[in-house]
Amino acid sequence: MSSFRDSFVLRSRRKSKTKMDRDTHFAMEKKKFHDNHESKKQTDDKPKRRALVSFSELPEYMKDNEFIQKYYRANWPLKEALFSVFRWHNETLNVWTHLIGFILFLGLTMANLIQVPQIADLISLITRSFPISAYANVSHNSEDFILQGTTTNLIDLKQVTPSEMDIAPPLTPVTRWPFFVFLAGSMFCLLSSTICHLFSCHSHKLNLQLLRIDYTGITVMIITSFFPPIYYIFQCDSHWHFIYLGGITAMGIFTVFTLLSPTLSTGKFRAFRALLFSSMGFFGIVPAIHGSFVNWDNPKRNVTLAYESAMGLFYVSGTVFYVTRVPERWKPGWFDLAGHSHQIFHVLVVLGALAHYGATLVFLEWRDRVGCSNIIV
Repeated sequence: MSSFRDSFVLRSRRKSKTKMDRDTHFAMEKKKFHDNHESKKQTDDKPKRRALVSFSELPEYMKDNEFIQKYYRANWPLKEALFSVFRWHNETLNVWTHLIGFILFLGLTMANLIQVPQIADLISLITRSFPISAYANVSHNSEDFILQGTTTNLIDLKQVTPSEMDIAPPLTPVTRWPFFVFLAGSMFCLLSSTICHLFSCHSHKLNLQLLRIDYTGITVMIITSFFPPIYYIFQCDSHWHFIYLGGITAMGIFTVFTLLSPTLSTGKFRAFRALLFSSMGFFGIVPAIHGSFVNWDNPKRNVTLAYESAMGLFYVSGTVFYVTRVPERWKPGWFDLAGHSHQIFHVLVVLGALAHYGATLVFLEWRDRVGCSNIIV
């Protein structure tokens, strides 16, 4: 009887231990599952760094340049695309070359706006409330200032040289709106290009829309580049404004409507797009030759021609790189991140715009001194 009882107790203990081991194992498995679930959840909550893909992995709508083989962004969310401006990929320098160009032209625009009389008067009105020591000294001693002016600034006309007698006060500054039209067109082109290269990796629909805006920006820049030289050269014969500016504007509108077709936005029609843009640029040869004859005696003629020739050289060279896809055509994969044709094209566009800006400053300086007569003041 005692052995039976001992055997029963032993079996009960074994069952109890087995049950405890099973409960412990179940609890451990449950805890392990919970920990793994939490770890996975935390991992999913962390922002993923999007991977760059190769040309072969791209969707068809993004396959444009087979000579650039790697470092593409494809179907990225807008937020990821925005912050990719600080990542290295094959569009990084395309974005930054025109973003820096936009900031540069924005600074030039602001600097020139300050020099416009109306803007300068407004700034003067705002800053007049802040006392300046030199200004205060003059205002408090205005009576002495006037007396000194009447006694020390008298000029003996007998001692004035003939060259001093020829100096005359400057004429009223010429209107600046054609100059600012050019600056606005340049900024629009550079900014639209920056946005296109930054966000075109988002989706097929947005890609098409941004390409159209980009082509529109190029067209607007070409059109507005004609405004300063044509306006200031033919300022005294304004009917040429309507002929030349109307002609280039009509060509620009035709180009924009032509490129609105999704088919013409593909890489297959790259050369056709370059031909359209180049034809608009070559239209400028006619008013350039005409203007050279009209202003043949202008001493600033050679300077402006040098600037405009540099502009033409930059733009034509950029178009050649754009169409031929050199140098990546020679060494596919070598220029994926830096040095490929579109980046060179971007740099040359900015340099061409800066050369045209220099020519426009010469036009402004000349027209500020010369009215509609051929005599330099």
